[in-house]
Amino acid sequence: MKIDILTIFPDFFRGPLDYGIVRRARDAGLAKIKVHDLRAFAQDRHRTVDDRPFGGGEGMVLKPEPIFECIESLGVSPWEKRTGSGTEQSVILLSAQGRRFNQMVAAELATLEGIVLVCGRYEGVDERVSEFLADRELSIGDFVLSGGEIGAAVIVDTVTRLIPGAVGNEASTRQESFTLPTELSMVIGPDSTCSSGGLLDYPHYTRPAEFRGMPVPEVLVSGNHEEIRRWRRRRALEKTLRNRPDLLNRVELSEEDKELIAQIKGKEI
Repeated sequence: MKIDILTIFPDFFRGPLDYGIVRRARDAGLAKIKVHDLRAFAQDRHRTVDDRPFGGGEGMVLKPEPIFECIESLGVSPWEKRTGSGTEQSVILLSAQGRRFNQMVAAELATLEGIVLVCGRYEGVDERVSEFLADRELSIGDFVLSGGEIGAAVIVDTVTRLIPGAVGNEASTRQESFTLPTELSMVIGPDSTCSSGGLLDYPHYTRPAEFRGMPVPEVLVSGNHEEIRRWRRRRALEKTLRNRPDLLNRVELSEEDKELIAQIKGKEI
């Protein structure tokens, strides 16, 4: 996968791109990530990339020229010329007004050949970037950041780890929070690892079996895989009910899930 990042602060990415799974994916040639300085595409000697908005208002807005010229230098056409072309790339504007980024969007992006991430700054970006260049706007949450760089780093990490071969044990990415069940898991059915199925992940324990008087739940060392699976599913449901009950409206709950939820709620009462 090819990932291009457009920013006025290229040095920001020296840390996030040089560690962990992202670095391993780069070293293995699975992800080719390049950071582009928008100031290099400015038209004046001061390398100006922002201006005051028409109609007045506080703050500055990123100008369209550097962004368009940078993306066109990558061989990417404006959105209106890419529609219906079967292209396997996406130009993404990081914006507080964007669609909420989540695991499903990450999985979709991971299937593409390339993505371009445009990091907004100041009070925003000239709207023509959104209307005629980007094919989607994404936000990593309902809060305002100083710029899109942190959001771009989040997207790069989330998408890169879904590229085949980036994670040593690819099965682990199917068991994490927010991951919806695959067709394969639906056919085979749940095992003792109990994939999240769109819920928060179940609790994990490791050695020692007892630490400072805090023992590992007995069921996890019982060897009974069915009981382990059921325990993990119950704990995932408990954590989801406690921290993110909204997720329960997004997933298809089995009869067993509904029974476990009723037990959990009954216990709370």
